[in-house]
Amino acid sequence: MSAPQPNPAPARTVAGPFDAVVIGASAGGVDVLGQILPMLPAHFGAAVLIVLHLPPASPSFLVAALSARCALPVAEPDAGEPILGGRVYVAPPDYHMLVESEAGSTDKSACIALSIGGPVRYSRPSIDVLMESAADVYGARLLGVLLSGANDDGARGMAAIRDAGGTTWAQTPATAAAPQMPEAAIALGAVNATMTPAILGARLAAWPQMKLD
Repeated sequence: MSAPQPNPAPARTVAGPFDAVVIGASAGGVDVLGQILPMLPAHFGAAVLIVLHLPPASPSFLVAALSARCALPVAEPDAGEPILGGRVYVAPPDYHMLVESEAGSTDKSACIALSIGGPVRYSRPSIDVLMESAADVYGARLLGVLLSGANDDGARGMAAIRDAGGTTWAQTPATAAAPQMPEAAIALGAVNATMTPAILGARLAAWPQMKLD
C-alpha cells in the first residue's frame, strides 16, 4: 500500500514482554500518536499495529507524518506482508487490517490481512477487528492500547486481548480530547491500567525492561 521505506530496519530479535502492540485511536488520537511513537527507541523489538479512524476517501497522512519523527520504519502494509518486530504498520483508509498466522507456522509468525468487509462499529478500519484478530494470534504476548476517540470501537477488542491473557492500557479519559473510547473500554472492565500519553510513551520506551503491571 505504500512506497518502500528507505534503509529499512532489520527484524528485531531482542526478547521483551510482548511480541506486538496494537493501538486504536479516533478523534483526538493523531496528536497522542504523534507524542507516543517518537518516544520509541530504534531498538524497540515489538511490532506496532495502528488503526486510526479516517474518512474513507481521504489519503492517509499518518505514515508521512510519523515517518519524519520516528526511529522505526512506518508504512501502510500490503496484504500477506509478514509482521516484523521493530516496525510500525498503519491500517490503510477504508480497509480493515487483521493479523493472521502464517500458513504452516509453528512459532507464532504472523502476517497482515486486509479486508473490505462491511464497517464494524460504523468504522472501516475497525479497532475491534484488529485487536480481536491479534489476540487470536499473539495471546498473552500482546499489548493493547486504546487512545482518544468519540465512539466505543476498541472496547470489545480490548476485552478480547484481556481474555486471551494479554495486557491492556488506555489513555486516561481526562487527558483525551474525546474520552468516550477509553471510557467504554473501562466500563467493560477491559483495561488493566490507564495512564497519560507521556507516561504511556515512557513505559513503552523502556523496552525491553518495561513492566506490564
